[in-house]
Amino acid sequence: MLGDRSGLSTHLPKGLFITGTDTGVGKTVVAAMLALGLRARYWKPIQSGLGEETDTQFVKRVTGLSDVYFAEERFRLTAPLSPHASATLDGLEIRLRDFALPPPVLPEGKIVVEGAGGLLVPLNSTQLLIDLIGYLGLPVILVTRTSLGTINHTLLSIEQLRQRSIPIAGVIMNGPENKINHEAIEHYGKVSVIGVVDRVSPINPDTLQAMFDEIFG
Repeated sequence: MLGDRSGLSTHLPKGLFITGTDTGVGKTVVAAMLALGLRARYWKPIQSGLGEETDTQFVKRVTGLSDVYFAEERFRLTAPLSPHASATLDGLEIRLRDFALPPPVLPEGKIVVEGAGGLLVPLNSTQLLIDLIGYLGLPVILVTRTSLGTINHTLLSIEQLRQRSIPIAGVIMNGPENKINHEAIEHYGKVSVIGVVDRVSPINPDTLQAMFDEIFG
């Protein structure tokens, strides 16, 4: 657990895996903020859904970082479904040995890896996203909502990570500040809520950098 926010930029061995309690919880914006603020390489190992702007394309657009800061997805799956279902439709099978962490831009640089959906999203008939997190060996930032229901979803996700001995760097809550939920997650989850991100508009390099500075500065 990172009690000292500055540790994110100075004490991580390789990088961070950004996951969420659910899909659409805001982890792509958080990943973009971290990629820009840390000048880290961004990697989305599995992209499900190619009909609209992909997460990599979104992060590239809103951060303004050059192409060198982006690693190519290992799997680009056509349908916006769970990875196991989308891969099946594309005639593919996702296996852990298919993944290798890309190098950072600079030797001392960081990697920001963004997952797909929540921790127990299936990758294939036997393995889940949480298995990929453990395979890559990165600490996790868990992105969660501030609204009703978040305590249950967040604590369940924390329990799963701890059962696999996956380090939790902290929680970032997305939405209007909710002090009761904030304090409950820290108390019952025994984790640090390292930041609360309210809805940002527009999302661009200036607003993302300001968000990063507010949380980690």
